[in-house]
Order: sequence, then C-alpha cells, then structure tokens
Amino acid sequence: MVRPVAQARIAEGNDTSDDPLPELRFELPAVPGRLIGLRPVPPRPRGSTPSNATTGSDAEKSDAPTIAPQLTPQESAVAQQQTNESLNIAERNLGAVRGKTLSAAQTDLVSKIRGFINDARAAAQITDWSRARSLAKKAQVLSEELASSL
Repeated sequence: MVRPVAQARIAEGNDTSDDPLPELRFELPAVPGRLIGLRPVPPRPRGSTPSNATTGSDAEKSDAPTIAPQLTPQESAVAQQQTNESLNIAERNLGAVRGKTLSAAQTDLVSKIRGFINDARAAAQITDWSRARSLAKKAQVLSEELASSL
C-alpha cells in the first residue's frame, strides 16, 4: 500500500505563510454523524379481518354490474368477428405447441394464453364484445410470440 509522506518544511528567515489570504480563513462547524434527519414513520394501519357477515361470496361478486361501452349493432358484429378470428389463431398456435418440450418461460406463456382465451369466452358469453375482443387479441399476440420462439 502506498501512503503519502508529509515533507518537512525548511524554516526560512521570513515569517510569511503560504496562505495568500490569511484573513479569509474558514471555520467550519463539526459535521454531525448523521447528515439526513429521519422522520418518524407513522404506524402501518392494521388490516382488519372482515367478519363472515360482510364477506361476499364469488356469486355475489359476479352479480355486480359491469361498465362496458355501448357498441352499435354493426360495431358489435365486427367485434364479435374479430374476437372469433383472434381466438381461432390463438388456439391454432396453442395446438402447434402440443407435444413439444417447452421451457419454463414458454410454459408460463401457454398458461397466460389459456387464461386470456377463457376470459375472452366468458366476456363473449355475456356479450361484452369490446372486452372479449381485447382479451382475444392479447391471447393471439402471446400465442404468436410463443409460436415464433419454437
């Protein structure tokens, strides 16, 4: 390890220091050990467990009204056609994967595609064609990505 060594100064006859402005000396206060003050953290709210009377079942949750855009009959027919096309493409791509050895990432992708397909079909059953089209398109895009990774 290399360390700097202070060289001894030779005292000269004249008593002037090397400081060009001796009257401008800074006196800095000592630096405290902690520069950033910590604010006290408020206590976290405790999660209360809902009682059995207030807990809703899955059937009650599905009865809640959904907000969906109102499509004209023509828009609805187009959305239905696009949904069916996307679902067919996604299912065709999934069929091409059957029997092949997949990596963990590809297996995860297959699971997501199937989830989107199932959700798209559920939306189509309640005639929410906007949502069904969106979910089917996601399934199609992911299935095409899966097919290109093989």
